[in-house]
Amino acid sequence: MTPPRFPLAVLPTPLVQAPRLEKALGTGPVLVKRDDLTGFAAGGNKTRALEYLLGRAVADRCDVLVTGGGAGSNFCPAAAVAARAAGLDCELIVWGQVRGSPNLAIASAAGACLRPAGDGPREAVDTAIQVRAGQLAAAGRRPFPVPRGGSNPLGAVGFAIAAAELAAQLDRYALTAPAPAPAVAAPALVVLAVGSGGSCAGLLAAGPPWPVLGVSVSRPLPEITGKVRELAQACARLLGNPPPRFERCEIVDARGLGFGVASPADRDVARLALHTEGLLLDDTYGAKALAVLAARAGAAGGPVVFWHTGGSVPAIEALERRTLGQR
Repeated sequence: MTPPRFPLAVLPTPLVQAPRLEKALGTGPVLVKRDDLTGFAAGGNKTRALEYLLGRAVADRCDVLVTGGGAGSNFCPAAAVAARAAGLDCELIVWGQVRGSPNLAIASAAGACLRPAGDGPREAVDTAIQVRAGQLAAAGRRPFPVPRGGSNPLGAVGFAIAAAELAAQLDRYALTAPAPAPAVAAPALVVLAVGSGGSCAGLLAAGPPWPVLGVSVSRPLPEITGKVRELAQACARLLGNPPPRFERCEIVDARGLGFGVASPADRDVARLALHTEGLLLDDTYGAKALAVLAARAGAAGGPVVFWHTGGSVPAIEALERRTLGQR
């Protein structure tokens, strides 16, 4: 049974071919799933998770969303705006430098209360979220705590639903695509960035008929692989789906120079995406995922889907850094 949903996104997001990017990369068909166009604040793909998180919060009559993340988090501003739209207050536990963050400025403008967590381990944010939720409950509030990135089984439901959305679009695309159409309906690979793991887990929980390549941008492989497996299994149980087939998923380590730090190769491919297809990719997620796709697409043996997870504000900041670096 599908959990309650609080509609936020403009769905389905487009699936489009990127012929100029294909030519520049020298690959076969590249299809882009445009979750940068979910149409809700700067939420990108995080909007999908928030629809089900807020759906449950509203159904449970909660009155304050408690979550958090880093200063560059795409999830924090989207969560703040979503809470406002649903009639909830929002408190954000924020790791790192709060001042000067455009994303946190959006969250603050939406009415979120920002609670700095200092510069300690990022993992401490999730503990602080639970502590703050307990304090609010003791004061008579009805908090709805959500971990960083919205990555829990309920949040992953949004991407399990998205898997069916993509499958339907691939079927329609196969009817109009040039030969060999059957290959388009069954892509050789679906590539997406993996941060806190919820999006990749949701795809796997849906039992996709195509292989998934997750590009880890923030966590070492043992940690993120274990988290994706745990979330996918719990999400599948929540939906009443069969256990996920993990042999259909590969996760690679693309952290490189560090979380949010793009390598020269990442920046080159992001510039290529901008110049050929007008795609804005951030240094943290999009550029790193597309760089892995560029390295793999030629040997994929068929069409490849690049899941553009969005994050327009970080993408514009990244573009500014790249442009200044060329001067």
